[in-house]
Amino acid sequence: MPTEPVATDRDKSPLSNADHDAVRIADALRSSPHITFVAPAAPGDETVWFRDADGTGFELSLAAVEPDPDAERVAYSWDAVVAAIGNHQHFIRAALEQPSFGPLNLNTITALTRTGNEYTLTLTVRYRPIDDQKHATPAADVAFAADRLLTSDPSDSERATAELLTYVAAT
Repeated sequence: MPTEPVATDRDKSPLSNADHDAVRIADALRSSPHITFVAPAAPGDETVWFRDADGTGFELSLAAVEPDPDAERVAYSWDAVVAAIGNHQHFIRAALEQPSFGPLNLNTITALTRTGNEYTLTLTVRYRPIDDQKHATPAADVAFAADRLLTSDPSDSERATAELLTYVAAT
């Protein structure tokens, strides 16, 4: 059952200063290479106006939706991976694969780099035996792997992979 949008209730926003929500959204849109113009937004605004690369103008309206109390409150690994790659500075897009008809393929992600390389990433669940002395790969090991990619003359895809590894290590 779809929920109806309701007026934004600034007191219920999880952000410390909900009056700046429109400003934050406008800033996020400005970082997209596919959006050529974003109108200035002020605290308390309920809309954000922008223009895409084709010159089409759009207006985003901020409307709060009451949360579904029966909804599952779980963060799924595939969503986290797609969001992390999609938000990385060297990638344009990351999305779960979806056939023409049917549900999303939750173990296959397509990622597109800013240099035009497209990757199909496959998530595979593997259980690693944990012994007393070795645990999950520490961030230093991930950062070291990123540095090794950059030791000689790296290609654009190796550079993008190294940047992604450095981002993962930092988070």
